[in-house]
Amino acid sequence: MTSVDRCCDTTRDWVCEAVRIIDADANRSADTHLIPFPLPASWNIQLYLKDESTHPTGSLKHRLARSLFLYALCNGWVTEGTPVIEASSGSTAVSEAYFARLLGLPFIAVMPRTTSQEKVELIERQGGRCHFVDEPSAIYDESRRLAAELGGHFMDQFTHAERATDWRGNNNIAESIFEQMALEPHPEPDWIVVGAGTGGTSATIGRFIRYRQLRTRLAVVDPENSVFFDAWSNVTPGLTGCKGSRIEGIGRPRVEPSFVGDVIDRMVRVPDAASIAVIRRVERMLGRRVGGSTGTNLWGVFQLVAEMVAAGRSGSVVTLLCDGGERYGHTYFDDDWVAAQGLDLTPHEAVLEEFLASGVWPSPAEPAAAT
Repeated sequence: MTSVDRCCDTTRDWVCEAVRIIDADANRSADTHLIPFPLPASWNIQLYLKDESTHPTGSLKHRLARSLFLYALCNGWVTEGTPVIEASSGSTAVSEAYFARLLGLPFIAVMPRTTSQEKVELIERQGGRCHFVDEPSAIYDESRRLAAELGGHFMDQFTHAERATDWRGNNNIAESIFEQMALEPHPEPDWIVVGAGTGGTSATIGRFIRYRQLRTRLAVVDPENSVFFDAWSNVTPGLTGCKGSRIEGIGRPRVEPSFVGDVIDRMVRVPDAASIAVIRRVERMLGRRVGGSTGTNLWGVFQLVAEMVAAGRSGSVVTLLCDGGERYGHTYFDDDWVAAQGLDLTPHEAVLEEFLASGVWPSPAEPAAAT
């Protein structure tokens, strides 16, 4: 009888220690806050922002990176010394670089050359290396090539995001939201609104809602130049586009494997100028800057709240504050950058002004689709 061992004791010891290190890091971290957003009291609608910027790496992607590393470790894909490669426009790479540094692993982020300099600096500060491509759609093949060349592991957030996180609970973002809502006036939100980058967050929340037999509906917002909205509306999962999104962290030129469209109740397409107009208005309202994807979320939220106001319906809505705006000082908050992109914020600022004053959405809503 012949037998072959593929794992030595030292390899298993390293993996056990790596999992312990990641769990210890999570144990040191508190949950993120659920912040009330100011709406007129007469509407009797409460809006909450789940502030994911308070994670150690400053964004929602911290949760995903932790799950992806645990998934790769427990699948035997990452062991001592394995180079980790990721295709990322920024925030996921920042978070993965953090966990790679904790484990003493080399990390390379493959990203579009247009990624904000602030995010590049954050990745490098965590000990990661940035590898740039000119065409956003090339990040997948280039990541695979680098992994093969270096004998490393391509983390592939776009494939594994929906399966690396336990959607039934285990302190995922959905469970956290509903636990924090328990003592609020309307503890079961009418809507939860998120964007889609990998699709992992919407998949987790949509599955959790059904698993817990809740009536909350899930809306996904999608920026221009992303294919998720059209693919979902027309049931064409193979749809691809040629451009990347200007709203970093969400929107894709292809429908990613982790995007689970059947758990989504509505999708809303959001112009980039609207997302930027929102975050500039939010800075004045909250006294702090938030990132562009939070603006995309809120543009969709405001349309849903306007519908509730028009129907005379009270209730609550929850969305995500995905990351802080300090990462976008040279882009979304820079007038010269906005002008160079050919974006006109004025009409969207007028829509916001009227909505926040009256609860009325004054112009035809941007394209939306519902199941």
